[in-house]
Amino acid sequence: MNYQAALDTALNRLHDEGRYRTFIDIERRKGHFPQAIWTKPDGTEKEITVWCGNDYLGMGQHPAVLAAMHEALDATGAGSGGTRNISGTTVYHKRLETEIADLHGKEAALVFSSAYIANDATLSTLRALFPGLIIYSDALNHASMIEGVRRGGGAKRIFRHNDVAHLRELLAADDPAAPKLIAFESIYSMDGDFGPIAAICDLADEFNALTYLDEVHAVGMYGPRGAGVAERDGVMGRVDIINATLGKAFGVFGGYIAAGAKMVDAIRSYAPGFIFTTSLPPVVAAGAAASIAFLKSAEGQKLRDAQQLHARILKMRLRGLGLPIIDHGSHIVPVHVGNPIHCKMLSDMLLDQFGIYVQPINFPTVPRGTERLRFTPSPVHDSGQIDRLVKAMDSLWRHCALNRAEASA
Repeated sequence: MNYQAALDTALNRLHDEGRYRTFIDIERRKGHFPQAIWTKPDGTEKEITVWCGNDYLGMGQHPAVLAAMHEALDATGAGSGGTRNISGTTVYHKRLETEIADLHGKEAALVFSSAYIANDATLSTLRALFPGLIIYSDALNHASMIEGVRRGGGAKRIFRHNDVAHLRELLAADDPAAPKLIAFESIYSMDGDFGPIAAICDLADEFNALTYLDEVHAVGMYGPRGAGVAERDGVMGRVDIINATLGKAFGVFGGYIAAGAKMVDAIRSYAPGFIFTTSLPPVVAAGAAASIAFLKSAEGQKLRDAQQLHARILKMRLRGLGLPIIDHGSHIVPVHVGNPIHCKMLSDMLLDQFGIYVQPINFPTVPRGTERLRFTPSPVHDSGQIDRLVKAMDSLWRHCALNRAEASA
């Protein structure tokens, strides 16, 4: 086999379809987020505004987080020194897991190297804990959940996105005695729509199923203490296992699950993705714990309120221009483009001409034909930055519409 030719074929296919992913080099500078420095391919630098980051509340540069990380770095050094089982559990890890368990009102929590690994490791391990487990998975669940369900083997059922009636049909068709688990999300990040948590919990009660909720894009952002949509809706206690991240609204790195003590102990004891992975550096654990603690407070609520206000303003102004935004009431602002080449072109022009960085979202992250630009306004985007974004989108959208009209004439 000609391996180089095979690689060329695979990469050229991405280029031809307009969905080859380009990483741009940016440097975040403390105290200036969402401003950053873009180093162009020719080595020159340009100041840009980041509009597609997952540091939803700017906690990655918050003084409380940085102070905690400086303290831990000076006290412990850089790395953890091992897996959690072999010298890699410190007071910082235990403090973080205590903060997480308290946040979600659960007996225990378990920290992983990422929310992806937490989903993959937990969902695949549940098969070993509950022989014959049937997993019911929302059709738009994150890739990490899909991988965990697939890798664990065994029976699975895919229900249509947010379709509770379809989920009921699938549950009713299976053996009432079989162990069951429903896996779904609170916010689906590409459209920004909400999962019907209470209705799914009702079905779980009726059919004696466990519930597994991914709150990755909701923790820090919703609820009176930032525990997520389940907290906001008053149903957090009905969810058996909650998965979330430390790398988005909390602004640091890592992922976790929160659940009952026996469930967490079993995952801790059986999941290879946890057992055989070096634990988070203490400095990271310290920063994450400080971020969670801050966002539980009234000051954290001020950030959530400011973020929601900026999201509403941006949606209102883009909608006023006639742009096809997708609005389900969450903090995420997707603008539907529907073509990978056009999507990449808009992204490139925003960056080159206006210093606005928003990454194109193409297949396989979203289905073909639903390509989009996904904006994530934060409390630290000011009115001037919002205004510049809206004017840039207006200019480019009209320009691209005229070009498409001329091409079809």
